[in-house]
Amino acid sequence: MPQAVLTIRQAAAPALSALALLVLAATPSARADGLQPGMWRILTHPVIDGVAGREQENTRCLTPADVADPEKAFSPVGRTVNSTCRMVEHELTPQRLKWHLQCTGQLDMDLTGDFQFDAPEHYTATITTASSMQGHKLQAGRMTVEGQRVGECQ
Repeated sequence: MPQAVLTIRQAAAPALSALALLVLAATPSARADGLQPGMWRILTHPVIDGVAGREQENTRCLTPADVADPEKAFSPVGRTVNSTCRMVEHELTPQRLKWHLQCTGQLDMDLTGDFQFDAPEHYTATITTASSMQGHKLQAGRMTVEGQRVGECQ
């Protein structure tokens, strides 16, 4: 692989990681068809460029206000430098939220999310990402997320 492509990939890695974290930070806070407030355990399973990453687990206390706005809570916000982002798909039903965000410019990104709200105390999601810079593929990823309510907030 040419050195310029490796340098571009290395330069973009922090931005891609930050965007993935932004999406992850948003994932546990939705209310579609009655997700309950309380303490939630969120498990994430990343696969980046075909390589499985380490499972990550965190907890978050969700208040009634947190679970009141699924569109705000589960949809990403494009915050990239020198790129413009737009939501090209956004669909919300009581059992599902599906979105597709595209960013173009210095860093091109394509993100999709598909959240399944299967019970008041459980949801699953799949988030996919692809990025390129100056026509060179940087990274492609897929993350599965599982949220489970584990009790009341402390």
